[in-house]
Amino acid sequence: MNSRSTNKIKTINDPVYGFITIPSELVFDVMEHPFFQRLRRIKQLGLTNYVYPSAHHTRFQHALGAMHLMQQAVRVLRSKGVEVSHEESQGLCLAILLHDIGHGPFSHTLEQSIVKGLSHEEISDLFITELNRQFDGRLELAGQIFRGTYGKKFLHQLVSSQLDMDRLDYLSRDSFFTGVAEGTINTDRIINMLTVCNDELVVEAKGIYSIEKFIIARRLMYWQVYLHKAVLAADQMLVNILRRAKSLGETEKDIPSTPAFRMFLVNQVGKEEFLNDPVWLERFALLDDFDIITSIKLWMEHPDKTLSILCRSLILRNLFRMEIKNEPFNPDYVGKIREATALKYHLTPEETGYFVNTDIVQNHAYNPRHDKILIRTGDCQLTDIATASEQLDIAVLSTTVSKYLLGYPKDIKI
Repeated sequence: MNSRSTNKIKTINDPVYGFITIPSELVFDVMEHPFFQRLRRIKQLGLTNYVYPSAHHTRFQHALGAMHLMQQAVRVLRSKGVEVSHEESQGLCLAILLHDIGHGPFSHTLEQSIVKGLSHEEISDLFITELNRQFDGRLELAGQIFRGTYGKKFLHQLVSSQLDMDRLDYLSRDSFFTGVAEGTINTDRIINMLTVCNDELVVEAKGIYSIEKFIIARRLMYWQVYLHKAVLAADQMLVNILRRAKSLGETEKDIPSTPAFRMFLVNQVGKEEFLNDPVWLERFALLDDFDIITSIKLWMEHPDKTLSILCRSLILRNLFRMEIKNEPFNPDYVGKIREATALKYHLTPEETGYFVNTDIVQNHAYNPRHDKILIRTGDCQLTDIATASEQLDIAVLSTTVSKYLLGYPKDIKI
């Protein structure tokens, strides 16, 4: 592929880390591709800026930051005698650069709303496969590392694990842009404590306190930022808007929207369509946050009352009330709220389902049943952080906490 620039080894100024260097011409060319440039138009934290006004950072920024940390991790591992070839280093940079390329508009919020049955990781895999074809096979190693099929396990762990460069960047970046200091972690210290034993990415024993801080920061960021009740309310409203718009689009076929978005409104698009017809990946690559917001602004005046009320409420930040409890809500209480909402807004039972919703969210800062964070306590003697930690009860932090949600319009009184 031809690039628009002859100087491809560039330096980018990042507010979190300072200067980030693009390591190779191939990485630069991949970054210039429209598939990757789309990430400039997808916010990292969806509608979190409704609560934290500065949280407008993008998936593009996050991908660059994760790539920067990956380069730092490679330098540290090489200094400790871990063999990482030039080709593997470039594959790592490309794999982490593209790890989130499959995110759709508003990131996790609409993950299953636009394309059913496909996670963003699976769509990322499809994008990497297509880019590898367009770049004449030069992303083959990156794809293998991303999927975990390459011979060295620790390379995949740097891209996807409980202590990967993705998590290190998003915690640092999200903390920076929200201003939530509780999420601050020392990425330099953590990366400098990494090493490899028996093909496992592990942490040297003297880095254990930094890992404890990392786990606590992740727990706090989830409840304070990612699962903040106003963020959850905005997310629920956005999901319901799209659900209503798709219902109208599939029946009426004339719902106004941007051309890229309309194809996903008037068609049921799922895993089968994506795998059997490559045109859907190309169409998905045209979608970003602006398609959604532009369409929602159009729908503020839509003749469908349900859709117009939801859209006006979201655009004007008239968010629904979100109640949160540790146990399921009493069905009688939910029923009374549904009745009051239907009466006030003159809604049918089906329409009321877009205004009153129950849900459940879960959070665990560390999952020992998944890939573990291993501490090297001796000559490749490895201990799970949950066992090695003396300062914290990691077993408590690894417990899944479930909270039950009930969202409904603020002007409903019971």
